[in-house]
Order: sequence, then C-alpha cells, then structure tokens
Amino acid sequence: MISLTRLNGERIALNADLIERAEETPDTVLTLVNGTKYVVAETLDELIGRIQMHRATILALSSHVPTVDQTPGSVPLRLVIPPEPASAATDDAGDLPRPSGDQGGRAR
Repeated sequence: MISLTRLNGERIALNADLIERAEETPDTVLTLVNGTKYVVAETLDELIGRIQMHRATILALSSHVPTVDQTPGSVPLRLVIPPEPASAATDDAGDLPRPSGDQGGRAR
C-alpha cells in the first residue's frame, strides 16, 4: 500500500498494484483497474517514486524472511529456474523441435 493525499487533505492508502493509469491534468488522476478514479495532491513523479519505493521495499524485505522449522516429511518451498531450451532445430513457427531429416514438415 502507498500513502497518498486527496485534494481535501484526507490521507488514503492505496494498493499500488491496482493502478491502471495515472495522469497529470494538471491534478494527478489515478484510474484503478476497476474504473474507480482518485484525484490526489501528489505529482506524477512523486507517485512513481512512491510506487518504486514500495516495490523495492517488498523485494528487500523478502530476502530477510526467516525460515520456519519444517514439519517432518514436508518440503520447503524454493525458487525453481527452468533450464535453458535445447539448441535443437525448430519448425517454421520457431517453437517446435523438428525430427532429423524432416524438410520443414512440407509434403513432397
């Protein structure tokens, strides 16, 4: 959540992930993904800075999450990075491996 100020001085906390669009017209108008609009006192640059700081904070804190003792038989969660694709020849669409000796799947 990011903290913003409405034009009447009221402070609001807004889920930054729900912002679809932000416009300066000259007031900063936020449009959420559900169509709700908010007019806030912060400039567009201030808004962007707060969103960047919010996301950077989440990433920084995620590396400091303590591990929890696992119950017997459980498997801890971990990030799995998929292997690089094999350097096999591909069909004309560029996404499917073609068998050796195949001439691009064209009938002769």
